[in-house]
Amino acid sequence: MRGRSDKLFCDLHCKSAYHYRSALENEPRFFNQVDNQLKQNRRILKSYNKAGKATVRVQVLEQQGFNPKFFTHYWKNNKGDVYLFVYEYGFLKRKEQHIEKYILVHWQDYMNS
Repeated sequence: MRGRSDKLFCDLHCKSAYHYRSALENEPRFFNQVDNQLKQNRRILKSYNKAGKATVRVQVLEQQGFNPKFFTHYWKNNKGDVYLFVYEYGFLKRKEQHIEKYILVHWQDYMNS
């Protein structure tokens, strides 16, 4: 190796490869697990809510990997319903005719107040 006497890696590629392999061997950090689940939840909600409001069966979202325990904030409407949001996409669990469903909404400006 050329360079400083305390140099650990031959080049940036070797350094990157070493850190990549060591990250794979370590357990995922809690922050990464939460962040990944939030991203997955957002991606799923976005894919099923193209028009701004939709209704989807709970089974459908959960089969895709949706986990309702991971959300970023909530909003309570005048009726007392509490919508949980993953960034700008919200969901409310309802039971209609013995079938559990999520009502999906998109964040609106009036929700800020």
